Amino acid sequence: MTDSADPVRDAPALVTHPVPDLQLQMLLRLLDREPRSGLPLTLAVPAGVLHGEVIGHEAWKAEWARSLRQVEGEGANLLAEFPETVDQGVKEARAEEDIPLLPRWIHLRDATLVCGGATPLRLPLWRGRLSDVSGWTLGRPE
Repeated sequence: MTDSADPVRDAPALVTHPVPDLQLQMLLRLLDREPRSGLPLTLAVPAGVLHGEVIGHEAWKAEWARSLRQVEGEGANLLAEFPETVDQGVKEARAEEDIPLLPRWIHLRDATLVCGGATPLRLPLWRGRLSDVSGWTLGRPE
């Protein structure tokens, strides 16, 4: 045994995070420029294969607010304002940062999640962490 330090044993622990696909981030930025646009997309996610129409953040926020307005109960009016309230809070928290951020979330409408032999799950609106997408392609399965 030698007295020299073991670089592997003595190295500090390094925590890594999945890195979102830059091409997909740029595609989402492009979709954010035109809130009425969308593209058919298929994603590989931890739960299985997900396909639907990818939309920008603003389109998702508008559709999410619309769906929240359909909720009944005493807090229903508060829920309808929630998407805009969240966005405003994020903007205020980042007001001092002058760096344009790339998207970290991906949004689909009319999505279908296929996992193994289970019955496909239809989702009118879906939001997921972009770093959880391990693969993607334009179009939907035939």
